[in-house]
Amino acid sequence: MQIFATQLINGLVFGMLLFLMSAGLSLIFGLMNVVNIAHGSFFMLGAFFGLAIMTWTGSFWAALAFSWIPAVIIGIIMERVFLRYLYNRGHLDQVLLTFGFTFVFVDAVRWVWGPDIRNLGVPPILEGAIEVAGVIMPKYRIFLILFGGIVALLLWLFLERSRVGAMVRAGVDDANTAAGLGINVPLLFASIFALGVGLAAIGGAAAGPVLGLYPGMDIEILIPAFIVVVIGGMGSLRGAFVSSIFVGLVDTFGKAYFPAYAMFIIYLLMVVVLLTRPNGLFGVGKA
Repeated sequence: MQIFATQLINGLVFGMLLFLMSAGLSLIFGLMNVVNIAHGSFFMLGAFFGLAIMTWTGSFWAALAFSWIPAVIIGIIMERVFLRYLYNRGHLDQVLLTFGFTFVFVDAVRWVWGPDIRNLGVPPILEGAIEVAGVIMPKYRIFLILFGGIVALLLWLFLERSRVGAMVRAGVDDANTAAGLGINVPLLFASIFALGVGLAAIGGAAAGPVLGLYPGMDIEILIPAFIVVVIGGMGSLRGAFVSSIFVGLVDTFGKAYFPAYAMFIIYLLMVVVLLTRPNGLFGVGKA
C-alpha cells in the first residue's frame, strides 16, 4: 500500500508540473500558432532565478513568488523582437529560431550558475512527512499537488469567467474573426505569451526541491509537455490538465513497474490519440 501510494503521489506531482508547463504551451500554440521549442527554457530559467532569489533573501516563498518576473521580461523581449515577425511564416522557421534560443539559454545558465546540479531548499514548514491512514506522505509533494490544483482553478476562472478570458477563447477559436471584432490581437498574443512563460517559470521554481536544478532540465520537461499538448488538444486548458495528470501517472507507474516500456506506453497513447482524434481529446478543429 505504501509503495502504491508513493507512486500515486509522485505521479500527481509530475502531472501538476507538466500542467504548469503544458498549459502555457497549449495556449501559445492554440492562440498564436507558434511552436515554441524554447518554452522549456523558461521552466529552467524560473528554477535558477528562484535559486538566485532564495540565495539573496533566504526565503523559498520569495523565490516562488518572484522567480517568474525576470523570466517573463525575457519572454516578452523574445516575443516582441523575434517571434512577432514569424507569425505568418511556417512552423519550420519558428522551430529553428526557438531551438536556437534553447542553446542560448542553456549556455547562459551554465555560464552564470555553472554546470553542477543545484538544489532549491524546502521551507521548514514543508519539511518531513505526514501520516494519513497508515500512508506516509511527504509534505512538500502534497503542497505541489495542492499548488498545481489552485493554479488550474485560477486559470479556469480567468479563461471562463473574465472578459480577457473570453477574448483568449475567441482568439483560440478564430484569431482573424476576433481581430475583426476589434480585439487587439497583437497585445493579446503578447499577454498570452507572457502568461505561458510565467506559468513555466513558476513550475520550474516549484519543481526545484524535487527535480533539482541543472542545465538541460528544459529539454527533459519539454518532451512530455509536448506529448501532453498533443493528447489534450492545443488551446484547451481542460485538455492540458486532464492529459497532464494522465501522462504523469502513466509515466510514474510505468517507470516503477515496467521501466523498459514506460516511454513506449506514452508514445503509443499519443499515436492512438492522433489517429482517432487528430485535434486531441479536447482540442478544437480549425478550418
